[in-house]
Amino acid sequence: METLISKHREGFGGGYTPVTVAHQGGDFTGISFGVLKLAAGESHAATLGAETAYLLMAGRIAGQVGGVPFELARGSLFDESPACLHAAAGTPVEIRAEADTELTVYACENPAAFPPRVFGPGDVADERRGEGQVGGRCLRLVRTIFDARNSPPGVRLVLGEVVTLPGGWSSYPPHHHPQPEIYHYRFTHPQGFGHAEHGEDVVKVRQFDTISIRAGNDHAQAAAPGYGMYYAWVIRHLPGQPYDVPEFTAEHAWTMQPGAKIWEPPPAGSKATAKPK
Repeated sequence: METLISKHREGFGGGYTPVTVAHQGGDFTGISFGVLKLAAGESHAATLGAETAYLLMAGRIAGQVGGVPFELARGSLFDESPACLHAAAGTPVEIRAEADTELTVYACENPAAFPPRVFGPGDVADERRGEGQVGGRCLRLVRTIFDARNSPPGVRLVLGEVVTLPGGWSSYPPHHHPQPEIYHYRFTHPQGFGHAEHGEDVVKVRQFDTISIRAGNDHAQAAAPGYGMYYAWVIRHLPGQPYDVPEFTAEHAWTMQPGAKIWEPPPAGSKATAKPK
């Protein structure tokens, strides 16, 4: 599978569009990822064949997951917290679109049973990660919807979101982990773009792009000035290797230290030599 999947830059059509299919087409992540679009009044019903999460990107939905009713709405990926459904294989799901709706869908093989879960407003906090470090250049909003800390035993997926500030960095310092991962991107403007590191390679990412990240590869991100960059991220726990915290690349880890000194130019009009601050 190629790192960058860019064939959907014009957007997604109605119904379900697969982007990656686990264990097919060279997939190395073991995760199926796609986009589900429903027009107002349309419905989606399924008995899940795999552990699955539905992440609401925009719209308003109601229905039930494993008999648990829900009503969820979201107007902005950048300004509003996540709304998400998560359930085990064999769970019946019914989703009714009460407005034009788009969801991203994540699935992996998992025979384990666990109760269905609904994450709504107030359930997922914005973590202001990187605040006060390296001149604020890597401040970003990290929203971990579910991971090992709040999941029942047996869950294999980890799901979250990152909002990268215009002109800023995220997933920084560069980091890696033994589990493969998928990122899916959106921007505050349709012409927005950023750059994604994948090991020693760098790819330009645009609206509706997706990247697959190989195990062990560093994957820092940067957003172009003027454009906020959102990405949903999903990881699959590996047998005997559950995802916990990433390992930061040693040569750049100093940037995380409180008070780490960085070079900045002197004030405009100053003849003084710039000094670290």
